[in-house]
Amino acid sequence: MSSRIDGIVARLHGLHPRLIDLSLDRLQALLAKLGHPEAKLPPVIHVGGTNGKGSTCAFIRAMAEAAGLRVHVYTSPHLVRFNERIRIAGELVSDAALADALEHVERINDGAAITVFEVITAVAFHLFAQAPAELCVLEVGLGGRGDATNVIARPAACAITSISLDHRELLGDTLELIAAEKAGIMKPGVPVAIGAQPDVVTAVLLEAASRVGVPVRLRGHDWEVTPTERGFRYVDVSGRLVSPAPSLPGAYQLDNVGIAIAALRASGVEVGDAAIAAGVAAAEWPARLQRLHGRLAQLLPEGWELWLDGGHNPGAGEVLGAHLASWADRPVHLIVGMKDSKDAVGFLRPLLPCATSVWAVVEPGQHSALPVAAIVAASGGVARSGPHVADALAAIAREPGPGRVLICGTLYLAGEVLKAD
Repeated sequence: MSSRIDGIVARLHGLHPRLIDLSLDRLQALLAKLGHPEAKLPPVIHVGGTNGKGSTCAFIRAMAEAAGLRVHVYTSPHLVRFNERIRIAGELVSDAALADALEHVERINDGAAITVFEVITAVAFHLFAQAPAELCVLEVGLGGRGDATNVIARPAACAITSISLDHRELLGDTLELIAAEKAGIMKPGVPVAIGAQPDVVTAVLLEAASRVGVPVRLRGHDWEVTPTERGFRYVDVSGRLVSPAPSLPGAYQLDNVGIAIAALRASGVEVGDAAIAAGVAAAEWPARLQRLHGRLAQLLPEGWELWLDGGHNPGAGEVLGAHLASWADRPVHLIVGMKDSKDAVGFLRPLLPCATSVWAVVEPGQHSALPVAAIVAASGGVARSGPHVADALAAIAREPGPGRVLICGTLYLAGEVLKAD
C-alpha cells in the first residue's frame, strides 16, 4: 500500500469504533452525498456465500472479458496490495486514482461515523460510475443482508456460493441463521443462481426466494455441472455447454464455475459459449490452491511441490480435505496459520487424516494471528511449531520425498506468503 493510501485508511479507522458494523444507513447517506454512484453502474452480478465467492467472481470476469466486455470488479480482502479490491474495466485501480478517490470520499463524508469497508465500497462505486463498462461484479464482504454491497437496489442477477459456518459471532451460530443472512441479497424479480448446499441451507434459501419473489436457478434442479474426461459439461434450460477443465484446481471449483455460468446467463449480459469456455480455462484467482514456484518453493528439494490456499473455516477444511485425498500418491505436509477468531478445530479436523506432518506458524505482520500454541492445541497436539513458514519448510525438506506442501488457514497468511515468495 502506498504511504498516501496507508495514511488515509489509518484516518478512516478512527471514524467508527467497530471494524465491522452490518448496516446500510451510513453508506446510503454517504452515497447520497456523492450523487448516488451506485445507481450509475452497468449491470451488476452480486455474489454472496461463505466459500467460493472470489473464485466465482473470477470466473464471471474471465468469461465476460473473453467475450470482449469491460468488467468492473469489487472483491475483498486484498492479499498483497490494497488495489486488488477494485478492478476498473479490466485494470486494477492505480495508486494515484485510489488515493484521489479515497480523499474525495473522505472529504464528502466529513467526519461522519462510518466503517472503513463502507468507505472503500463507496470509493469503488464512485470509480466505477466514472468508467464505461458492460458488467460489474460485486463480492459480498460479510453476510449479505447488512453488507455494504447490498445497497444495490436491483442487480441484474445474484449468486450464492457454498454456505457453511463462519463469522458466527456476527451472523448466527447455525447454518439456518447464516443462510438467512446470506439470502438477504435477494431482490424481487432478480434471478439468483445457487450452488450445491446442505439440505437445511437449500430450504432456507428457497423459502426466502419464494417470499421475496425471486426466480431461482438451483443446481440439481435448474442447472447441473458434471466432470468429463477433458473438462466438464454444463446443462440448463438454454442447452448444453462442453468446456475444458477450470484453470483453478480442485473438484469443488466445478460448483463455482456452474454458479458463474448460471448467474451470467440469468443476468441477460450476452456472453457466448466459446467465451464461457475460454474464460473458464483462463481465470486467475490467487491463493486458491495456487502452485508456488518462487523463493519459498526453492527451499524444498527438487521434485517437491508447494501450494497455497486461503481457506479458513470448516467448510473450506472439508473441500480441502477431499482434495488432499486425491494427493495420496505422495506425502502431504501442512503448514497452518489462522486468524484468531476462526474455528481452528473445525478447519483442521478434515485435513489431519491426510497429513504426514502438520506445522503451526505465525508470520511477522500477519493480521489477527492465532498463536502457534493455540493451533497446536486445536490439532490435538499433532502439529509442531514452525514457528514461521521458512522454518517449517526447512524442517519438511529433511523428510522423505518427493512430497507436497500446502500452506493454508487464512488469507492473511496467504498474503504474507505471496509477499515473501
